[in-house]
Amino acid sequence: MNYYQLTPDVITDALASVGIYVDSGLMALNSYENRVYRFKNDEQGPLVAKFYRPQRWTREQILEEHGFLQALADAGVRVAIPLRQERETLFEYQGIVFAVWPAVAGRQFETDSLEQLEALGEQLALLHQVGERFVLQSRPVLSTDDYLHRAYGVLEREAELPGRLRADFLSLLRRLVERATELYRPGKQLSLHGDCHAGNLLWRDGPWLLDFDDCRRGPAVQDLWMMLSGNRQEQLVQLDTLLAGYETVREFDAAELALIEPLRAMRMVNYMAWLASRWSDPAFPANFPWFNTEGYWQQQIGTLEEQLQRLDAPPLSLTSWN
Repeated sequence: MNYYQLTPDVITDALASVGIYVDSGLMALNSYENRVYRFKNDEQGPLVAKFYRPQRWTREQILEEHGFLQALADAGVRVAIPLRQERETLFEYQGIVFAVWPAVAGRQFETDSLEQLEALGEQLALLHQVGERFVLQSRPVLSTDDYLHRAYGVLEREAELPGRLRADFLSLLRRLVERATELYRPGKQLSLHGDCHAGNLLWRDGPWLLDFDDCRRGPAVQDLWMMLSGNRQEQLVQLDTLLAGYETVREFDAAELALIEPLRAMRMVNYMAWLASRWSDPAFPANFPWFNTEGYWQQQIGTLEEQLQRLDAPPLSLTSWN
């Protein structure tokens, strides 16, 4: 079956093949890498089905994600765990693998709420406690080889750069890749959420962490830095609040703060490469019409210049706040 032709009838048939029935409300959710649908089952209530993009993860890697979620839930971390049918959490229909979760009800996480940030810090520390002993062995490690060097190659080959901007963009990108690679020197690595931003959080009697599709091993700060925004002073307040909750459970290595800007550069470059590599998927031109335009690439040149300056600036330091 063609992954791009997951029609409502196919989705309904796939779910029915494992004894889960769509009784009402089948609705596509805002996901591009995978295909994710919410629906209601009269017996089990609201559910979410995720159909995994072929060749992104192996069965072993997906099942490892599911095992990590179970270990986190057992430790009291607020995560949803996939449903089991006949002791299985991963199913296949016409060559496409999928899983089903109970839908998590809640409201949008408020990134400007210090109360919510502190509670999130505690949850992330609990997650990292589990991540120290639950080693994601088949998942990749967060690395510059993947997020910078491989991504650079993707952009060089596949990005539709206007001729007059191509040389300037690639030159800046090469400098950014080299500088971020030089600065990214992680110490202890553990199993992480990997993509912890406000879009993957909900608040219901505390923070809930959603969508572990990018879980992998890396430094603990990877799950913290995307919650920081604004000017330097504002980020220090946010960081202090996150760590106030975090360090009630687990000690944070302040040396990892020097990894924030290299990690930001890695995410920036990897995101551009992700869009370029997925451009043949009809969902991407439809939902990202600004990508691959001259204006977009001109803007990215400015963004790369700004990030190079951030890489050379002193990193955030707890001593400058406390």
